[in-house]
Amino acid sequence: MLGGIGIPELLIVLVIVLVIFGAGKLPQIGGNLGKAIKNFKGGIKDKELDEAQAEQIEAKPKMAEKTPAPEKTAEKV
Repeated sequence: MLGGIGIPELLIVLVIVLVIFGAGKLPQIGGNLGKAIKNFKGGIKDKELDEAQAEQIEAKPKMAEKTPAPEKTAEKV
């Protein structure tokens, strides 16, 4: 079963990471990983905002087309 990652497997991965990178680099790697995740989430949020703004811009002309222009009445003075 490939999806069954438990505590023992995670500990083995942690030991391997400690051996490869050393204890001194782990905080730096963790910080960089956190910044990368934060930037990724920000990029997704910006894309969603851009799409929402584009939908609003496209919706405005459609609303203007549906609204009839006010009738001009000619008043004689």
